[in-house]
Amino acid sequence: MKLYDLDACPYCKMVRDRLDELKLSYEKVSVPRDRSQRQEVFDVSGQWTVPVLVDGDVMLDDEEKILPYLDQKYGTVAR
Repeated sequence: MKLYDLDACPYCKMVRDRLDELKLSYEKVSVPRDRSQRQEVFDVSGQWTVPVLVDGDVMLDDEEKILPYLDQKYGTVAR
């Protein structure tokens, strides 16, 4: 699993926190703050924004898609 991430992004933090809560290992790819320099993110997702999660053949491009996907596939965290 690979997460394209920007440390200062609150939406990315939500995804990192959920991955940690679910105890999932993932590769964190830190992206530049300047969106125009995120060619790898664009190549993977067709957009310049993060978070983007790649899990095998599944690519998700928004925390509102990523969080439910993680809960459904890997189990919901008790809140």
